[in-house]
Amino acid sequence: MASMVPLSVLDLSPILEGSDAGQSMRNSLDLARHAERLGYRRFWLAEHHNMPGVASAATAVVIGHVAAGTSTIRVGAGGIMLPNHAPLVIAEQFGTLASLFPGRIDLGLGRAPGTDQITARALRRTLAGDVDRFPQDVVELMAYFKPAEPGQMVRAVPGAGLDVPVWILGSSLYSAHLAAKIGRPYAFASHFAPGDLLEALAIYRREFKASATLPEPYVMVGVPAMAADTDEHAEFLATSMYQRSLGIVRGQRAALLPPVESMEGRWSPGEQMAMAERMALMVVGGPARVREGLQQIIAGTEADELIIVSDAYRPEDRCRSFDLIAEAAGLPRTID
Repeated sequence: MASMVPLSVLDLSPILEGSDAGQSMRNSLDLARHAERLGYRRFWLAEHHNMPGVASAATAVVIGHVAAGTSTIRVGAGGIMLPNHAPLVIAEQFGTLASLFPGRIDLGLGRAPGTDQITARALRRTLAGDVDRFPQDVVELMAYFKPAEPGQMVRAVPGAGLDVPVWILGSSLYSAHLAAKIGRPYAFASHFAPGDLLEALAIYRREFKASATLPEPYVMVGVPAMAADTDEHAEFLATSMYQRSLGIVRGQRAALLPPVESMEGRWSPGEQMAMAERMALMVVGGPARVREGLQQIIAGTEADELIIVSDAYRPEDRCRSFDLIAEAAGLPRTID
């Protein structure tokens, strides 16, 4: 049987139907504290815009909120969509976070807009060349974290000389080539786009060039999961995640909905097939089924770490899901 690897949390700070963003961010902090006690390694937040169901648009701000309310768990971005921002601004933001919370901040970078094209234009004011410049922007950003050189005209203050770990995120083959070329850890967004997962990991490992910060390839795989005390209850709770994913397939962004008894009749055969592709790595069940599912993913991907998305509608069910996932994985609790 495959041995377990470190587990982390990817939080979309979901806004629940009938609730608001403020409560969602309070829920995120509660979950981060819970994950810290359970022994999860990281708590990452994602940048999305113009989405009524996601509260983490100002990702660096929410990271600060979560890091201030925890003490040991690493907190970071999974990720910052760099084409939306000037590299210097992100260097300053994460230099600030790293100064406030030394040794606990991660910076994951992606090249997608994290939204629709109209909103992307509102964010960037123009779409010309932004995505194409992603590799150069990543290199520029990493340079701002190096110690400042004499006579250097532009510095990240704070940021220069700080060891902020930079990850490359992706859901396609493009990011695998880049992460390998610059010798950075690689996180694949297989929690919603698993189609290219195995090929991307093979490319990354084959082309990897050691860097000063990473001598060997390091892979983190995104896993959508829902755990409960019984398989049946987990299947019920998972319908909230299915409904959200179905809304994305339909181009309908909405708050996270309560679970339903069945998805039967809620999607067409074509939509059900699209959902099955998006959620191919979904692990749902009680502790035994969850453990088996996680072991299969680890064995199939040889991942160094898994990052889990588990968005039950009720916060207490979400915490319970991460509790049971940690138990299934045998995580050592770090705080009593």
